[in-house]
Parts: sequence; structure tokens; C-alpha cells
Amino acid sequence: MLAAALVVPLLLTSRPELITLATNVLILSLLAISFDLCWGYSGIMSFGQALFFGVAGYAVALVGRDLEFSHVWGTLPLAMMVGLLLAFGFAAFLLLGRRTPSVIFVSLGTLTGAYAAERLVSGWQYVGAGNGLSSVKLLQIGPFEMVEGPAFYYLVLALLLALYLASRYLVRSQFGLVLAGMRQNEERLAFFGYQVQVFKALIFSFAGMIAGLAGALFAYHQGFIGPGNMGPGLSTMAVLYALFGGSGTLIGPVIGTLLIETISYVLADQDEIKQYWPVILGIVLLAVVTLRPTGILGLFVSERERIGSYGGDDHDGPHS
Repeated sequence: MLAAALVVPLLLTSRPELITLATNVLILSLLAISFDLCWGYSGIMSFGQALFFGVAGYAVALVGRDLEFSHVWGTLPLAMMVGLLLAFGFAAFLLLGRRTPSVIFVSLGTLTGAYAAERLVSGWQYVGAGNGLSSVKLLQIGPFEMVEGPAFYYLVLALLLALYLASRYLVRSQFGLVLAGMRQNEERLAFFGYQVQVFKALIFSFAGMIAGLAGALFAYHQGFIGPGNMGPGLSTMAVLYALFGGSGTLIGPVIGTLLIETISYVLADQDEIKQYWPVILGIVLLAVVTLRPTGILGLFVSERERIGSYGGDDHDGPHS
């Protein structure tokens, strides 16, 4: 997939709109990975992941508008910090101090936060109200301004690869073993003395940081950020990206994002079904998630490879 991603702009030089689509796929893949770290690896069902995405996007857009600042060394770290701190704030309320917070409690809490934020900015004139913020200042790298195209694509690809590798290292570390234990049997892990709430808060905050970066990149790439970019709609899409591709794999959400966005693009371009393509896409997603709960990648990757299966019998030799 990495080899294919590297040559995409070279193969699509005559189709700039497809390079734009490919860049959007990479940006939304970051959002999907952030959800997968919560649910696929830690058992935290977050229905409000777009909240961190949208708030960070608004933050960099306002900094560009009011302070005339959009340098990559300042705004992207700012977006990551906004996502991190906002997610930690939610984690402190929903996770810390609770012995075993239920999946329903956390999912409804994040969903409520996303819905409330969407309604708030929809009526707030300072941030453009329902029209959102358009003409977002272009992202700057030194004296260069980044516009949509191959350069922006490779920038996002590099960031996606770096965060994918960082997430992969994290989930395969000793910290990742605790996440796998929480995912499989949270009560037993707590019985052994692990502060599962603290581990959940840490991974939830890290995921919020990734979502914040994705939101900033989206705002710069699209030149726009609006209420719909932080509400339940986009949050639900993040869930679908991960479940469709295969949660608990990191690469699964990337595959899910690629397939869903590509199918949407193709169906929306067909005049015969232009009015019905969301229904067709919904049927396809429902069929895959129902018949193959492990997602598309579940056809090729075993359960053991998805989230780990530790402590079982191993007839092939010891684990490293």
C-alpha cells in the first residue's frame, strides 16, 4: 500500500481532482486510525471523534484569520495540542475516577459532546455560524504556500506514515499489552492492580491528538471548516471507516477509508443513481459489517494478528 501511495500523484498527473480525493483519503485515514486506537485496541467506543477533528480545524483557521499565521511548525503542533487537551478533558470526565465506565456511558458522552459543539458553532457568528469558516489561510512551509496537489499529498502521506508507525510501536509495546488486556477482559486487568482508567485516558488523549492533526490538515486542504466537520455525522463515518476495513489492525481503517471514499466518489458520479447512491453505499456497508464483523481485512488477517492473543498455548515456540 505504501508503494502504491508513493506513485499515486505520478499516475494521476492528468486528473488533479483524483489527487485531491486521494489527499482527502489520507487525511480521513488519520481520523479513522484515531478511532481505531480507542475502539479496536482499547474498547473505548467514541462516537464523538470528529469533535477533536473539527475543533482543531477551527483553531488553525482562526489563528490564520485573526493572527495571519499559518506556518507548519506552529499551527500543526497547535492543532495536535488542541486535540490532545480536549480529549484529555473528556477523558477526565468520562473515564478517570470511575472504576469501570460502561461502553454506553462513554459513547453517549462523546456523542453528546460532538452534537453540542456542532450546535454551538452553528449559532456563533464569530466562527461563521452555520456557514463555517471559508478562505482558510494557506499552510506555509518556509516561504512556500501549500495548495492542493502533489506537494500537499506527500506532506499528508509523510505525516500519516509517521503516526501510523508511532501507533504501531505503541500498540506493540508493553503499553499495548495492557490495551489488549483491557479490550479482552477489563475487569480481570483491574483485579490485577492495573489502573485501567489511566491507560484509557492516555490512549484516548493520544487518539484525540491524531484527530486534531487530521482536522488541521483538512481545513488547510479544503480551505474550509464548518459545523458538520465536528458533529455526529463525521464521527459516524470514522466508525464506519474502521469497522469496514477492519478494526484492531491500524491499516484496516486506512483500507476502509480508501474503499468507502472511492465507492462514494464513483456512485455519486453516476447520473442514473445520483439520488440513491447513499442508500446503496449504506447497504454495502451494512452487509460487510454484518456478515464480516472483522471487516474487509478479516478475510486475510486472523484474530490473533488483529488485537493480539496473549498467554495462550504456543506450539511453535516462545513469543518474543
